Amino acid sequence: MKNYLFLLGAIILETIATSALNKSEQFSRLVPTLITLLGYGLSFFLMSYALKTIPVGIAYAIWSALGIVLIVIVSAIAFKQIPDWPMILGGGLIIAGVVIINLFSKMTVH
Repeated sequence: MKNYLFLLGAIILETIATSALNKSEQFSRLVPTLITLLGYGLSFFLMSYALKTIPVGIAYAIWSALGIVLIVIVSAIAFKQIPDWPMILGGGLIIAGVVIINLFSKMTVH
C-alpha cells in the first residue's frame, strides 16, 4: 500500500511541476523554473520507490491517467483552459483503460 502512496506523491509532484513549467516561460522565470526542476526530480525519486513492487506498466498507466485528470483540472482552474468534449471523452477512455488494466490484467499487484 505504501508504494501506491509513493506513486500518488509522484503524480502530485509531476502535476505541480507541469503547472510550474507552464508559468516558467521557457525557463526564463526563476521561481517557476526551480519548482519545475525540483518537482520533476522529486517525482521521479518517489516513482522509483513505487516501482519496487508495482510493475512499471501498471505504475505508468496509473501515472498517465491520474496525471492527465489532475493537469486538466489544474489547467481549467488556474489557466482558464476549459476542456472540450473530445478532451473529456479521451480522458475518460484513458481512465477506463487504466481501470480495465487494474481489474483484469495478470500483471497487477493485488
